Amino acid sequence: MRQAVDRIAEHVREHGLPMVRIILHGGEPLLVGKRHLGELLTAVGERLSTVVEVRCSMQSNGTLLDEEILTLLRRHAVGVAVSLDGSSAAHDRHRRFVNGRPSHARVAAALRLLNSPRHRELFVGLLCTVDLANDPVETYEALLEFEAPRVDFLLPHGTWVSPPAGLGHRDLPPARPPVVVPQDEPTPYADWLIAAFDRWFDAPHKETRVRMFEEVMSGLLGGAVNAETFGLAPVDLVVVEADGTMEQSDSLKVVGEGAPETGLDVFRHSFSDALANETIRRRQSGLRGLGQVCRDCAVARVCGGGLYAHRHHPVTGFDTPSVYCYDLSAFITHVRSRIRAGMAPLVVEAVEAVEAPVERPTAVREPERDSGRTG
Repeated sequence: MRQAVDRIAEHVREHGLPMVRIILHGGEPLLVGKRHLGELLTAVGERLSTVVEVRCSMQSNGTLLDEEILTLLRRHAVGVAVSLDGSSAAHDRHRRFVNGRPSHARVAAALRLLNSPRHRELFVGLLCTVDLANDPVETYEALLEFEAPRVDFLLPHGTWVSPPAGLGHRDLPPARPPVVVPQDEPTPYADWLIAAFDRWFDAPHKETRVRMFEEVMSGLLGGAVNAETFGLAPVDLVVVEADGTMEQSDSLKVVGEGAPETGLDVFRHSFSDALANETIRRRQSGLRGLGQVCRDCAVARVCGGGLYAHRHHPVTGFDTPSVYCYDLSAFITHVRSRIRAGMAPLVVEAVEAVEAPVERPTAVREPERDSGRTG
C-alpha cells in the first residue's frame, strides 16, 4: 500500500490539491490486523501528511474495535464510522458472525467505548442500511441511543435486473419523469424514509445530523448536494484494493462481476489515468451524465439520478432512471412540502412586517450646529 500512498502524493503535486480524504473501507478493514494497520497509517503520515492535509477515516462493522485499536487510530487522527442497522433485532437479522451468533452486543460495546471521553473525538457517525422489515422510527431512535454526531441511511443495492426487496414488481423503468408518482405504484422505501424524516424533522431539538436528509434539504433550498447517492456533484473517488488494483465504487459490484474494474493499478498507473476512465469521467459531468428521462425531471438537481449503480438496466445501461426512481421522487417531494410548510409562518411574518405601517415621530428637532463661538 506504500505505492498507493506515493501515487496519492504524486497526484497532489500534479494538481496542487490542498486536501485529500482517505477512507479505509472493506469488507472489514480491521481484518488486516493491528500491525499492518499501524504500518499503513505510519506510511500515510510519513509520505503524505508532509505534502498535503490528510483527512483519514475508517468504515467498520465495529466487531473488532477495542481499546488498542482506538488508541492506534487516535494516534493517527483517524475518524471512525460504524455500521449499525438499528436495534438488536433489526441489526442481527442480517449481521451475524460466520457461526451464526448475533453481533449487535459486540458492536454496542464497541460504540460505548468509541463514545467514551477518551475516544469521542474519533466518532464520525453511524451508517444504517434501510431494511423494510424494520420499523423506521424505532430504527432511528435505536441509533440515537449511541449519541452519534451523524447518521446516514443507505438504500440497499439493487438494479433493474436484481431489484431490492419490495421492488420486485418493477421491471420497466419510467418512460417519463414521475412528476406525480402514480397512486397504484408502491413506494416502500419512500414511506420508510418519510417516517424517519418526520421523526427527525419534528424533534423539539436537534438530536443528530442525518446526512441524507440534510443533503436533500440543501438541494431543495438551492445549496450544494455533496453525496454519492444524491445530487450532481462530481464523483471524485477511486478505490484501491489490497492488491493495488484501481477500481470504481464498490457499489458497482451489484451490476455484475468485473463491473467496477478499470484495468489499472498503482504500480503502473497514476490516479490521473484513473480519472480518464470513461465511467469516472461520466460521473463528473453533472446533468449531462444522466439519461434523457432524468435530465427532464424537475428534481434532477437534487436527486441526481440516485446512486449510479442503481440505474443499471441490461438494455439501456446507465442511461436509465434509478430502480428507486419513484421512491426518490416521492421522498424528495415530501421533504419539499415539509420545508414549505415550515417556512410558511416565516413568510407570513415577513409579509406582515413589510406591510405594517411605520410609526414616525410627529416632529423631529434638528440638532443645533456648533457655530464655533466661545461666547
